[in-house]
Amino acid sequence: MAQTPVTLSVDASMSAAVPAKDSRFALTALTSLFFLWGFITCLNDILIPHLKAVFDLSYTQAMLIQFCFFGAYFLVSLPAGKLVKRLGFQKGIVIGLFTASVGCAAFYPAGALQSYPLFLGALLILAAGITVLQVSANPMVTRLGPSHSAPSRLTLTQAFNSLGTTVAPFFGGWLILAAATNGHDAMQSSAEDVQLPYLLLAATLAVLAVVFAWLRLPSVEAGENEGDNAAASGSAWQFPHLTLGALSIFAYVGAEVAIGSFLVSFLSLEHIAGMQEDQAAYYIAYYWGGAMIGRFVGAALMRKINPGHYLGLNAIVAALLVLLATITEGPLAMWSLLLVGLCNAIMFPTIFSLSLAKLGAHTSQGSGILCLAIVGGAVVPLLQGMLADWVGVQLALVIPIVCYVYIAYFGYVGHRPDV
Repeated sequence: MAQTPVTLSVDASMSAAVPAKDSRFALTALTSLFFLWGFITCLNDILIPHLKAVFDLSYTQAMLIQFCFFGAYFLVSLPAGKLVKRLGFQKGIVIGLFTASVGCAAFYPAGALQSYPLFLGALLILAAGITVLQVSANPMVTRLGPSHSAPSRLTLTQAFNSLGTTVAPFFGGWLILAAATNGHDAMQSSAEDVQLPYLLLAATLAVLAVVFAWLRLPSVEAGENEGDNAAASGSAWQFPHLTLGALSIFAYVGAEVAIGSFLVSFLSLEHIAGMQEDQAAYYIAYYWGGAMIGRFVGAALMRKINPGHYLGLNAIVAALLVLLATITEGPLAMWSLLLVGLCNAIMFPTIFSLSLAKLGAHTSQGSGILCLAIVGGAVVPLLQGMLADWVGVQLALVIPIVCYVYIAYFGYVGHRPDV
């Protein structure tokens, strides 16, 4: 396929203003953030079965973990966009890191007091910090280079986000689920199993905040950068492809998080794999590892093929794989669902980049709107949890299928700025 260039609100003169050496250094530094927030986000997939057992929760109640975590995107994204526009990308990153560190530290009293509401509150604070990081880092990556290679560049940095999600199940399975399996019978002991991992994360985030406050990153404006094809007046909402892209982000994050959240429960079903929870947790790495591999491959492929069509193809294959997992049993159902991660690989960065095309002066607001749509990770898993309580974990997978069908529409049609 011939490549269709993706035009963002960064023109050639702006790209040239940032020396290549400085851009590479900045991208390297930002990559560490993508790794870390991927790692933290994936730990929710370990927390869900653990806290479900500790507090004897239904699937709907357990999905409140994702509801609070991704609900923070809905509450914080637009204020974060204004904050970043006012203070700049780098200060936004520092504020996000400190906030996330406080959220991780709050897991200690939540575990000591055996309080599920306190865990949810800690997750809300943690996710607020991650949201500020997302609003700061994603558009900064798109602006550190030529506009036509923005999807490829963002996909490459997102690959390291997936590296974090691939490593996290081993970390969480070992320090949380395995510890709980090895004889912690009391609720207090089980609740306290999360304290050490999250204290380590709190310290890491605090150190990174200090480092990013000290680093000299290239000056990339977060304010008004007007593109040739964008009106300076009005708002980002006037662009239909941005609105459709926000719905696509909602569907993608919702589907990806819902599948990841239910993987341990799905693999524990007798007619699927019949695994113990701590054993099933390690298989989450295959799901997120597929996303990592797919992003490295996609970063190269999207320099040569149409990003929208590639997005649509991956969404169709993902829908078919989830359908197989819904109607079959045993290894076929198990590996069909795990392979969806490979299809998810390029979705977020591609949707994000295509949605910001030709927004010009409204790019900062557009980024906030797209991050707002990450609330899909709160809503879709909760709906799937409610359905799972009614019809079971396997049949509840019909919800992600609907999400992927819509993403296919956006990839083939909805991403065009003239739609």
